[in-house]
Amino acid sequence: MSEYERSRTMPAQPEHVFDQAADVGRLDTWLPDALHVHAEEPPAVTVHEDRTEQDTSALLRAERDQMRIEWGTREQGGYAGWLQVAGIGSGASEVTVHLSFFDDSHDPGERAACDALEDSLRRLEEQVRIRVDDAAG
Repeated sequence: MSEYERSRTMPAQPEHVFDQAADVGRLDTWLPDALHVHAEEPPAVTVHEDRTEQDTSALLRAERDQMRIEWGTREQGGYAGWLQVAGIGSGASEVTVHLSFFDDSHDPGERAACDALEDSLRRLEEQVRIRVDDAAG
């Protein structure tokens, strides 16, 4: 089993960050470019991976009262992950993303996984900034 985790501070209230991250219709704006999530009957989703051209059945749960999103594959049990948003004061938040790969065939390797986590957090921060700027202006 392999696990990877990254965190990033974002200049917005945790509720704003969580709402952006948990919007199933906007997941493509911050997930890695090669992944696309299609909502089904909640909490069921299908994840399409461009690299393999495969669709994978998955589950996605967003718990606003906990500021936490959890996901994972359904049938295979190959991977799972979570995103946690925490307020750190002064209108800022810390976002932590964690991935667990239970099957080596799903594990892209440390460098690829960490790069994808960093890129996803950067893209989420961009989306949060756009939303906060739109609300302010």
